[in-house]
Amino acid sequence: MSRRLTLLLAIGVAYFMVMFFGHLPDHLILFPTRAPIDAGGAVRKTIPFQSGELEMWMARSRRAQQQGHADIFILRFYGNADRAERWPAEEAEMWSDRAVEIWGMNYPGFGGSTGPARLSSIGPAALAAFDELKHHADNRPIVPFGASIGTTAALHVAAHRPVAGLILQNPPPLREMALRQFGWWNLWLLAGPVALQMPRDLDCIQNARTTRVAAIFLLAKKDEIVAPRFHRLVVNAYAGQKRVIELRGAHHNDPIEGAALADLNNALDWLLVKASSR
Repeated sequence: MSRRLTLLLAIGVAYFMVMFFGHLPDHLILFPTRAPIDAGGAVRKTIPFQSGELEMWMARSRRAQQQGHADIFILRFYGNADRAERWPAEEAEMWSDRAVEIWGMNYPGFGGSTGPARLSSIGPAALAAFDELKHHADNRPIVPFGASIGTTAALHVAAHRPVAGLILQNPPPLREMALRQFGWWNLWLLAGPVALQMPRDLDCIQNARTTRVAAIFLLAKKDEIVAPRFHRLVVNAYAGQKRVIELRGAHHNDPIEGAALADLNNALDWLLVKASSR
């Protein structure tokens, strides 16, 4: 065998090993951190998960505190570079006119959740979080609310558990994005293997096709991370009734505020009516 052929073979083997056994999508997509973050007034809770523990952060709105219990539970899944302890206390204030309790989950490998940060762990962790909350909620409505990659977790839960409805902000169809947005510049040599390794649990489009509860979509019109055309793939695939709130001047990580927050509150009333009729 010639030296050139041997070199090409070695490069091919190395490429195959890195592409298919190096957890490449995990390293490209997930950005876990463990440094302490001020949780404000949120309360920490852990639940058993895969020989370790899953970290949750909980906060109640002012009305829920006043009446001593929540009427609605929001199960929050955040973005791939975010942390659950950062938001529940602030978001509880966002829902101050409702008796709401927020449960935010840290993905495995993030914050105090044990284990390596793996895309394949997100779906099972999301189901474990829902099951714990379902036990606590005692038949009161649970609405998963996912932002960015958190929408993949929320949709997976909705496809496998009895949720009252969904709130999905800037959903990324991961496989389609890998192939259509990033494939061209590497001739799909990188994008192809990455797309193939995306967990089926997190297939937004497939889960959207099998989910029939009412859903609210919050779509940033100037999203610089998940192009709006990819949002629409998920919206168009969604089998249930849906309301779309366009965040006209918003980028991917912009907060929901002002008129958009009022629209979200109105849409939540609609969603809860649909849930009660079911």
